[in-house]
Amino acid sequence: MNWQQLISNKRLGQEGRHPMRHDDRSEFRRDGDRLIYSAPFRRLQNKTQVFPLPGSVFVHNRLTHSLEVSSLGKSLGDDVARRLIEKHPELRGTLFEEIGTIVQTAGLAHDMGNPPFGHSGEKAIQTYFTEDKGAFLKERVSPEFWDDITHFEGNANAFRLLTHQFAGRRIGGFVMTYSSLAAIVKYPFASGAAGSHGKFGFFSTETPTYQKIADELGIICTSKPGEPLSYVRHPLVYLMEAADDICYEIMDIEDSHKLKILTYDETADLLLSFFDQQMQTSIRQRFDDEGISDPNEQVVYMRACAVGKLESECVKTFVEHEEEILNGTFKGSLIDNISYPQRMAYKRCSEVSYKRIYRSKPVLDVELSGFKIIDTLMETFIGAAIHPEKFHSKQLIGRVSSQYDIQSEDLETRIMAVLDYISGMTDVYALDIYQKINGISLPIV
Repeated sequence: MNWQQLISNKRLGQEGRHPMRHDDRSEFRRDGDRLIYSAPFRRLQNKTQVFPLPGSVFVHNRLTHSLEVSSLGKSLGDDVARRLIEKHPELRGTLFEEIGTIVQTAGLAHDMGNPPFGHSGEKAIQTYFTEDKGAFLKERVSPEFWDDITHFEGNANAFRLLTHQFAGRRIGGFVMTYSSLAAIVKYPFASGAAGSHGKFGFFSTETPTYQKIADELGIICTSKPGEPLSYVRHPLVYLMEAADDICYEIMDIEDSHKLKILTYDETADLLLSFFDQQMQTSIRQRFDDEGISDPNEQVVYMRACAVGKLESECVKTFVEHEEEILNGTFKGSLIDNISYPQRMAYKRCSEVSYKRIYRSKPVLDVELSGFKIIDTLMETFIGAAIHPEKFHSKQLIGRVSSQYDIQSEDLETRIMAVLDYISGMTDVYALDIYQKINGISLPIV
């Protein structure tokens, strides 16, 4: 792969067109602006990241997480661009200089396809078909579609949201640039190649779209004829993924301190472990020098230092492994390949997060409630899609937005419309619909 081909501002759905412009924004900047002003992006403010949505203590939701990933992605992309332009002077003055903006946009978009209640929402959708009342549908749909719905994945759903032509749209998706779209696909293969990890990058309905983008950008195809479509990653995916990895791991630790799941000493120990003893002493000295006495403010400062250190390590790793990344032979993530001390510190944070944070009572309560809500919505609306002639089904179908093709003659299209509808819900909206269809609450006029 080569950078000149990988970075393209051609727009999906507007190939060959040159629309009139009234300002000096780049095409990649326009991508990000379209996302920020969109309803799906706005709905992220009411989707769970890890902890329950805020009461008296404000923690991260999907929106604040996405904004932070976007900001860090911009830094990663800009720093990599600067380093690689020194290495490859021929890239100066080309679209390559804008990779920071592309990664920034990918950070905004990367979670837009996630259903309510985080990973428990994904799992509820998957297991409805594999372990629940939807299992009989395996005999009524194509093998490719069955792979899609039983491995339902937020990342693949984000690509669908950004590219699919829903009802009422003149052309498909957000009409984004090829490079911005490629930069969000962490798992660039069809669901049939998902394997035991269950991750994939595009549904069968969007496979031709990704194939078109990959061919245009020169992304290496790794599948053989007759196998599920599979590619190596677009190089900028590694930077978007690194921003995501850093933000969710380090910010979850800060949130855990706010919620008193981790003590101050435990939090400080984790955040300072990315530095040698001399640097740890220097960071603590800054507290005295700048009069930072509040424990929460000290945690904020240590968190900023840790994020900065990981950012510089990922930039260094990307530049050092540029050739492998372009050849499609790079293994693992950037975090997996940073310097040993920081890699071990990150691993320790991950282990503590799993044991103390992701298995904590508040998080498990959200997962349990969210799973039940999504499972019930799936059973109810899939049932309506299978039997649209029933009286109650007609009432339910009338509740679904007209942008979703739930009245199609094709069963797979109707099922996918239900998944589009449910995955687009906020946590609060999903709870509201759950209560209404179960007669738990009535609308207040």
